Amino acid sequence: MRARLWRHDLTLRTPVRAAHQVHLTRTHLFFELEVDGVYGLGEVSPQPEPLNGDPGLDEVLVELEHFTVRQLFEVTQREGSPPDWSRMGHLAGSRRASRTASALVEMALFDWQLRRDHRTLDEQWPPRWDTPAQRTVSVDDAHDLAFLDDAAQLRVKVGIDPVPERSWRELGARGLPVLIDFNCSAGSIDDVVATVSQAREHLEVVAVEQPFAPGNVVEHARLAEVVGVAVSLDEGVRSRRDLDQIVRYRAASMVCVKPARVGGYSQARTVIERAHALGLEVYVGGFFESPLGRAANRVLAHHLVQRPSDIGDAPLVIDEQLLEVDPWGCGYLPGTGLASTTPLAEWTS
Repeated sequence: MRARLWRHDLTLRTPVRAAHQVHLTRTHLFFELEVDGVYGLGEVSPQPEPLNGDPGLDEVLVELEHFTVRQLFEVTQREGSPPDWSRMGHLAGSRRASRTASALVEMALFDWQLRRDHRTLDEQWPPRWDTPAQRTVSVDDAHDLAFLDDAAQLRVKVGIDPVPERSWRELGARGLPVLIDFNCSAGSIDDVVATVSQAREHLEVVAVEQPFAPGNVVEHARLAEVVGVAVSLDEGVRSRRDLDQIVRYRAASMVCVKPARVGGYSQARTVIERAHALGLEVYVGGFFESPLGRAANRVLAHHLVQRPSDIGDAPLVIDEQLLEVDPWGCGYLPGTGLASTTPLAEWTS
């Protein structure tokens, strides 16, 4: 067995300004696994620095080197073959970066297993719903972006400062429903209610997403009673236990599930199914993944959710040689633009 880890920085065509950072260049980690001549490829795109409970890039790299990849090789040596892809999430540690690192290795294992069996991701998870695309934009930039043409809904990131009336008016001219994403930046319930009231004068507000800190179910529950639209939680959804707390306190009626945040696709499927069983509406979110990660998110969403999700190709400037389209697995292998670069790390057994 051999594994290689690459780091590749990709730039967004247009910056996306969130409450605490500007998304301009995003680092993508690609993990390739090769066993008996069959390859698998996984991807995650961590935050540059720790934020709102998510790990930073350096934490994920340390977790991969010292724990996750070492564990994969130890289990493979002990059992005589790589573990089933769905076990990786259960092997994850309790550190902040454990789920993200496990998600990366799990995806490569999943891709490898599908290729070994000459199967595609669509065969594994056949589509059930015509899940529409949601697009993520900054509140002041959405009216200028051509890539919104395929969007059924906008996730609009707002910051700490009040939103000018002009911005809501220009957004409303697009005629799309909007989810207002606070990224844990709201100062108070009154601030959120005021923002929603102002926005609703110009457009349809579907929900407010994560106004307050992850784990603050009490404040979100109080908000849900008065805001007049659905409350959705994103950074506050990392496990099934989080869902139980959300329902117990009536903190939200919608949740965003991001595979890399919950520990990979096996865990994402479990969390989505649990959310549905609890009566929560669900959509799939992303971290500005490359076509590889977005393809997998898209298949998962079409298999499990009906609400608009982050499944359109992220607006990245991508070297056409970075990835190579392949008919099996998740649909991509390293292209010459990736395979010809020096890996961050390599492992063999």
